[in-house]
Amino acid sequence: MTKTSTDVCVIGAGPAGLSAAFILSENHKDAVVLEMSGQVGGISRTIVRDGFRFDLGGHRFFTKDDEIDDFFRQILGDEAIWVPRSSKIFYMDKYFDYPLTPANALMGMGIGTTARCLGDYGLVKIRNLFRKPEIVSLEDWVSNEFGRELFKLFFKNYTEKVWGIDCDRICAEWAAQRIKGLSLRVAVRDALFPQKDGKVATLIDKFMYPRLGIGRISERLVEDIEARGNEVRTRSRAAAVNHEGGRITSVDVESADEGNYRLEVESLCSSMPLTELVLAMRPQASEDVRHAAGSLRYRDLITVNLMVDKPQVTDQTWIYIHDPTITLGRVHEPKNWSVDMAPEGKSSIVAEYFCFEGDSIWTMDDRELIDLTIADLDRRLGFLKKEEVIDGFVVRVPKAYPMYELGYEEPLKKVMDYVGGFSNLEIVGRYGTYKYNNMDHSMKTGILAARNLLGESHDIHEVNLKKEYHEEKVLEQ
Repeated sequence: MTKTSTDVCVIGAGPAGLSAAFILSENHKDAVVLEMSGQVGGISRTIVRDGFRFDLGGHRFFTKDDEIDDFFRQILGDEAIWVPRSSKIFYMDKYFDYPLTPANALMGMGIGTTARCLGDYGLVKIRNLFRKPEIVSLEDWVSNEFGRELFKLFFKNYTEKVWGIDCDRICAEWAAQRIKGLSLRVAVRDALFPQKDGKVATLIDKFMYPRLGIGRISERLVEDIEARGNEVRTRSRAAAVNHEGGRITSVDVESADEGNYRLEVESLCSSMPLTELVLAMRPQASEDVRHAAGSLRYRDLITVNLMVDKPQVTDQTWIYIHDPTITLGRVHEPKNWSVDMAPEGKSSIVAEYFCFEGDSIWTMDDRELIDLTIADLDRRLGFLKKEEVIDGFVVRVPKAYPMYELGYEEPLKKVMDYVGGFSNLEIVGRYGTYKYNNMDHSMKTGILAARNLLGESHDIHEVNLKKEYHEEKVLEQ
């Protein structure tokens, strides 16, 4: 018989929601996790097909937070491995090292282009001594930091491919948060003005990863949560969130396995997309708040997953496709992350397409997408032949990335003010907070939310604000 009341309902079984449920379970709090899909992990899940294991894009784990580092190791135990990081940028029909090396940059860009970049960078820095420009968009921010030439060469094409809008429509806050001082600027600077030891000090050369795929984080969390007597219910959609007097009272659930029912709750922890949470509220939020929620957009993702009849395709963890004439945005080979991601003697490729739900890529037939991917990997990138592909499949991921479009701050504030008015509601994760968090940040929000529900007081919105907490690059979307 389905349990219809709980202390805490957690919506979403990704790393954030499950981290919250783990802490609640560890502290003997009754909790039920609702997951709309049939598999836990959210965008950080691992799909298994015929002995091959595929993540939805490459998800490395890195953190500067000792607590999260300990948490990761506690959950995974001996499944955690260290992976050497090796990445390339494909641009102008050439492969550039990322981070850039001096010889590779000069040979790839040419002395003339390199000289223009240096001259432009110098002029920007001189100009800034006398007049600080107004910084509104990502284009403003990057051009001011690195010069127009470097912006056009290494930022513009890839960033617009990822987000589907011009760089002058992306908020400068995104650039300041994601790029900071630990980005391509450092790589280019050290490529053109190398340190004595030849190393790029601020770019990570290895990262932690679960031996059987990133989805093992969520799967292990579920094992611990259920071992402590709590439930994770998949194929269970939170259709409506009911409230009264500034408190969440219940969640109406549509379950493929248990039918429809109402789950009475003392508190709610939500990692569902913030915009959907607002629209699910009953009684409804005001028209003004619903309109604000509707104006906030997410970028969607498609992965084309190929099984390959050869032991290795590349020697890279990532390849970023800057070339605007190639539709796919990023490629990774799971076996280069862990040998256990493919059967012996075989390998695989995950190709990522950034798109909007309903556009020409999103609606393309699966077979067409697979054929397009193989053609580009063969004729353009030059490392895979059609006859080497055993099989393939397509996964569509809606609402993968919250978009920092110009003007998004005002509607987001309206939405945040609204959800902040509920005394027993915590929002967590990338989707739930509408914030471009990394995995460690998302897990941290879940842990802090659980502690808030246990009587502590933490400001979840402070996560991922401090520069020293961040070690992420502009390319690693």
